[in-house]
Amino acid sequence: MKILVLSDSHGNIDNMIRAVERESPRAIFHLGDCWRDGQRLHERFPEVPFEQVPGNCDFRSQEAAERLICLEDKRILLCHGHTYGVKQSLIAAGYAAEEQNLDVLLFGHTHRPLVDMRGKTLFLNPGSIGDYAHPFYGVLTLSGVRADARTVPLE
Repeated sequence: MKILVLSDSHGNIDNMIRAVERESPRAIFHLGDCWRDGQRLHERFPEVPFEQVPGNCDFRSQEAAERLICLEDKRILLCHGHTYGVKQSLIAAGYAAEEQNLDVLLFGHTHRPLVDMRGKTLFLNPGSIGDYAHPFYGVLTLSGVRADARTVPLE
């Protein structure tokens, strides 16, 4: 299963549309900043299952800051990352991954793409799809017992 992972769109809906058209994903996850961008993308591609969490710029106190999703026997946490202080370090996020027995932790906030294994947890930061100079997105692939991730520059 191919999942398109987007974060920090900051109003750049065109870049998100290009990523969807390029990847033809089975699902889309938006990790915040900006919530309305995610809604607009889902309106454009209503047939693609969609999940999102708010970022630090979204001011959506009624929405959960993170969402645990179970797909193909994988425990996947979606969060923006600001609540774990990911701009300073990944220590708090690592503890959360361990405590929640996560297979995959998805986060944004730093605008820097990252794929890393920490213990048994695959960490993916897709970078910022909204960046006008160097936009990035992530692809999470679930197949059998494996979870793989990559970051992709949108050129």
